[in-house]
Amino acid sequence: MVGAVMMLGGLGLIVGIGLAVASKIFYVYVDPVILEIDDALPGANCGGCGLPGCSANAEAIVAGKAAPNSCVAAGPDVAEAIAAIMGVVVEAKEPDIARAGCYYGVQDADLKYVYNGLNDCRAAAALSGGMKVCTIGCLGLGTCAGACPFDAIVMGPDNLPVVDNDKCTGCGTCEKVCPKNIINLSSITRRILREYTVEECTTPCQRACPAGINIREYIRQISLGNPLNAVQVIKERNPFPTVIGRICPRPCENECRRKFSDEPVAINFLKRYAADYELERGERVLPYKAPSNGKRVAVIGGGVEGLSTAFFSARLGYDVSLYEATGKLGGLLRSAIAANRLPSDILDWDIGGVLEMGVTAEVGKMLGNDITVNGLLQEGHKAVFVATGGWDSRLARGGNRQIEQTLPGAYLMVDVLRTAAEDTTSFSCGADVVIAGGGAMAAEAAMFARKAGATMVTLVFREMEIESPINQEGLDALRSEGIQLRFSTGLGRFYGEETQLKELEIVDLLTNEKEKIPAQTIILAAGRFPELIFLPHQREDDESDVNTAPESPEAQTAPAAPLRWQAVAPYKKPEDKGKVGLFAEGDVFSDFSAAIRAIGAGRRGAASMHQLIYDIPLSFPEQVLTPRSIVQDVDHVENVSKNRRQIMPLCLPAEQDRCREIEKGFSSDTAKIEADRCLQCGLICYQHSPQPAAETSTGLQKTA
Repeated sequence: MVGAVMMLGGLGLIVGIGLAVASKIFYVYVDPVILEIDDALPGANCGGCGLPGCSANAEAIVAGKAAPNSCVAAGPDVAEAIAAIMGVVVEAKEPDIARAGCYYGVQDADLKYVYNGLNDCRAAAALSGGMKVCTIGCLGLGTCAGACPFDAIVMGPDNLPVVDNDKCTGCGTCEKVCPKNIINLSSITRRILREYTVEECTTPCQRACPAGINIREYIRQISLGNPLNAVQVIKERNPFPTVIGRICPRPCENECRRKFSDEPVAINFLKRYAADYELERGERVLPYKAPSNGKRVAVIGGGVEGLSTAFFSARLGYDVSLYEATGKLGGLLRSAIAANRLPSDILDWDIGGVLEMGVTAEVGKMLGNDITVNGLLQEGHKAVFVATGGWDSRLARGGNRQIEQTLPGAYLMVDVLRTAAEDTTSFSCGADVVIAGGGAMAAEAAMFARKAGATMVTLVFREMEIESPINQEGLDALRSEGIQLRFSTGLGRFYGEETQLKELEIVDLLTNEKEKIPAQTIILAAGRFPELIFLPHQREDDESDVNTAPESPEAQTAPAAPLRWQAVAPYKKPEDKGKVGLFAEGDVFSDFSAAIRAIGAGRRGAASMHQLIYDIPLSFPEQVLTPRSIVQDVDHVENVSKNRRQIMPLCLPAEQDRCREIEKGFSSDTAKIEADRCLQCGLICYQHSPQPAAETSTGLQKTA
């Protein structure tokens, strides 16, 4: 008996020692912050955050991979509690809502996609791509609806997903399971930052529009008798619908599929009709904007690009200040277009819409004289976007005879050479001068910079030396003068301190290697200063925050550290995504050739500023859509009844005394007839004609 007890006691002791050793060996440390956040979460384990349960979400929050408000099942109180645990502040979050990218099902399409498949979209996609003709369209089998954890999606009668916005939490489950990227999360910020991809069901007209307007949808709204809804759609990508409806060069109409039957749809005249309808009512339709993020940004330049940048920045939630050198906003739109093509009150109406979005504008503020980039950053602006325009803009405001230095340390070569020719002393430069481009004129500017006091002059050319616009004798002469020549080199970022330029980043275009060189002055061989975004900059070797006030009373008596900044160019157009550096192929060397292109640049400027402020890489999605992308398309249409294009009524010579404008605009009846001509295209399909004919196959081709 005693022996048995001792045996059991010994066995228990051995087991206890083993467990103690095992606990040391297999002990897993759990961060108490993770445990605290896990306790704060509701414990629903719904997966709406995109992670497998609340514990996984807590770990992601601590690791910085998820936001404190990433739980879709919890309210703002939980988000604020988690933020307090993390020691951060939660910004207001706009809702993400799932949206489908197909617009009608096979029963409504006159050309066709054919599908004989399985009962799950993913399995069907794996079987020869699902639909045998359209590689993009919705498979219509409802996998997204079955996967939605909140029952927010059902399949409609046209076999397309229908999203209940009230139930949708933006968890992204549907987006993850859709094999064709048909259903995606959408928000104001996502839509502004969005660049289209080849996997999306874009239409030929939309692909040709420099602003990327959803043309199909706004014409559909006009056809349905909803012109104000059409304005809402247009203003998603274009803050100047009334102006552009009058002056756009209409590249979209060149690509309209209706041309295969008779004539393109009058896309731009329909835009004008909808915008004029809003104008005549006198009540603006404002597009949606994200909640305020409490951050301030500044935009320099009150032309089309600057106003567009301010408009989209305000929609992204920023408090925007806009500065214009002249006495009125509008730039070349106000000074270079005849009044009978664009009356000033029409321009003022659209500009008023930009200001009503929450943009504060000040006129008569010249960059470099009345305001400075450095001063705006010191006032608390998180970024400053510069869109001062080119020589056309300068001539319009009468500044052509005065040398200008709107950017720190930067001059246009035309100013420098004119100053040299006039033998004036109004030009001053630093010890280190960089001259970008200019060919043979760069050599002349280099010698003038030497006379003005430069000790080191560097000429930067994008061309290879064998392609140099300067002959070999001229290159040898420059080298003999101690002037540095850099070929196959582009300009990257600018770095400075207070009002002074300090360094330039140059990029080897052959290897993509980057290098900083000293520069107090840069001379640019272009008709405009580049578009640049200025932000506070902290050197890599400096761990202090130069823009944060010192905490201790003793430190507060010390002089503030000088503000350092960097200047970054916005990301380029998708078709120029492979180009590196300022003034690369595709960049603007003077003013924009069309206002609609300046609007597109303004959106990219606002998007770039937002991404830089939030440390988001300036990169494109995979398979971004460009004019050179290979996409499915059609080369003719069938079963489309011929229906002539409506003609814009013009002011006759005998009526000119009574007409303000050459073009009178569409009436409601005319607009309805013209809108009904739209084929409401998909990628390789379009809707049934009002007079359907027998189905036949439609020609397909791969086109650029």
